[in-house]
Amino acid sequence: MFLAALFTALSGSIAAADSSTDSRPSTMAAGKALVAKVSGVISPVTSKFITEAIEQAEKENAACLIIELDTPGGLDDSMRAIIKRMLSSKVPVVVYVAPSGSRAASAGAFITMAAHVAAMAPGTAIGAAHPVALMQSGPPDTNMSAKVTHDAAAYMRSIAEKRGRNAEWAESAVRESFSLTETEALKKRVIDLISPSIPDLLKKLDGRSVKMDDETVKLKTSGAEVEEFNMNWRDEILGVIANPNIAYILFMVGLLGLYFELANPGAVLPGVVGAISLILAFFAFQTLSVNFAGILLIVLGIILLIVDVKAATHGVLTTGGLVAMFIGSLMLFNYSDPAMRVSLYVIVPIILAMGLFFFLATWLSIKTLFRKPVSGASSLVGAQGDARTNIDSAGGKVFTAGAHWNAVSKTPISSGSKIVVESVDGMTLKVKQMG
Repeated sequence: MFLAALFTALSGSIAAADSSTDSRPSTMAAGKALVAKVSGVISPVTSKFITEAIEQAEKENAACLIIELDTPGGLDDSMRAIIKRMLSSKVPVVVYVAPSGSRAASAGAFITMAAHVAAMAPGTAIGAAHPVALMQSGPPDTNMSAKVTHDAAAYMRSIAEKRGRNAEWAESAVRESFSLTETEALKKRVIDLISPSIPDLLKKLDGRSVKMDDETVKLKTSGAEVEEFNMNWRDEILGVIANPNIAYILFMVGLLGLYFELANPGAVLPGVVGAISLILAFFAFQTLSVNFAGILLIVLGIILLIVDVKAATHGVLTTGGLVAMFIGSLMLFNYSDPAMRVSLYVIVPIILAMGLFFFLATWLSIKTLFRKPVSGASSLVGAQGDARTNIDSAGGKVFTAGAHWNAVSKTPISSGSKIVVESVDGMTLKVKQMG
């Protein structure tokens, strides 16, 4: 009995010791801090890049992954994919809104709130997370808008609660599009710290405890080696052209390049530039939600402009073509978020430039109909010259248009007089004396 009691007591002491040991935060090994810079709209390219950065940090057992963020927002699906991967990360993820002047708006606010540590540089902002990017183009649907907003608000609140941040403000950022400066965000417990630079951020992170699933981990980042994680060249190109404004410009340049090549066969350069631009535009379209009605309207507009130059309808088709292109440009992408649509500052100059070009081409086409012929016999009518012999109804010689011609006149004209051509009959000019 005594031995059994002693064994039970020893077992309890060992279990208690183990329990107290587990409750203490473990320390991450100091090594390197991986830095991934994200700038621009949140897209599938961004999602792929951040996922690869997390995987690389896990592979290298990095002390932490720092995502330097500056975004106006982006796609909901891409944002959720990023957050899902961040929540399952085996290394601490730090979202750092930087440099000064940057923002974490809309989808960026969600991503920042999902980080193990949220930091901001001086002169930055966070918020305005109303889910307008989820709305489709077309007439507003109040019921759908309310459903989307409620879903996004619940998602934001759950993320904030999981990370121990201000859930009330998080929800208001979605429902009322509230935004905060870095100092306001720190006061309201939206972020964890403010730092002006990566080295300073690493010093402030050192010794900070973060929750990784059910385990508490203490960061050891003082003196950690900073290593940048960059996109591969393919993703860099796609990241640039996946911007709706760039994709739109490439699409328009492609269509115009092909038009100039078809209008002037053998020019080569317009065709090459147009083909490359179109391929890049469609490469970008695969990552964006494209409205095919918008594409068809733009193509129709280009066709109308071309037909007006050939048919000379006095600008009617050109006007219709410009209207079709403008409407198509507005409809090109299925997003209500301004960050994910073609800017009017891009659309208007392009439409005006194309309109000016085709109106000029149409005007020149019409002008040629009334232009005096510059070649052939009819071009001699009205030409002036000199009588080289006496001229009457029987004939004579005149010099005009750089050549000697046979000429006849109803009234006699003496040699050396100035003449003007009235008409042409075969190779004989009918002339009269200049009065």
